[in-house]
Amino acid sequence: MANKNKNINEGKKIDLEIIEKEMDGKKEVEGRITINYTGRFDSISINSQIEDSSDVFTFIEMDDKKINHPYARLSVFKKEIQDPEKAIKFKAFTNHIPKNMESNVKFRVTLIQEHKEIASDVKYIKINK
Repeated sequence: MANKNKNINEGKKIDLEIIEKEMDGKKEVEGRITINYTGRFDSISINSQIEDSSDVFTFIEMDDKKINHPYARLSVFKKEIQDPEKAIKFKAFTNHIPKNMESNVKFRVTLIQEHKEIASDVKYIKINK
């Protein structure tokens, strides 16, 4: 009999998890990246995009260390990752307030080796007014 609790992310080279699927504007969002790739890679890239807006997320924490990266893309070299075999935690913040009832946000994480994308994962959340 198959194990019904089998990890649905098993087999993925990189997995992105956003803790809250919906949030109010002007709040932090927490995420976790799990690298299941055993081959070589140079870096990971975390991208955020708020649809129909020029607003961005500021990355404010990575692996419990405070940072201030006020851009939509955060690149992290492999040597900066504390333990590449475990989860990388991050927090990001935006001042975005939706024009309508909600805004859609896309987070995308990629594994990079020699300027080529090896693997990626995408997750979506909503910001409510």
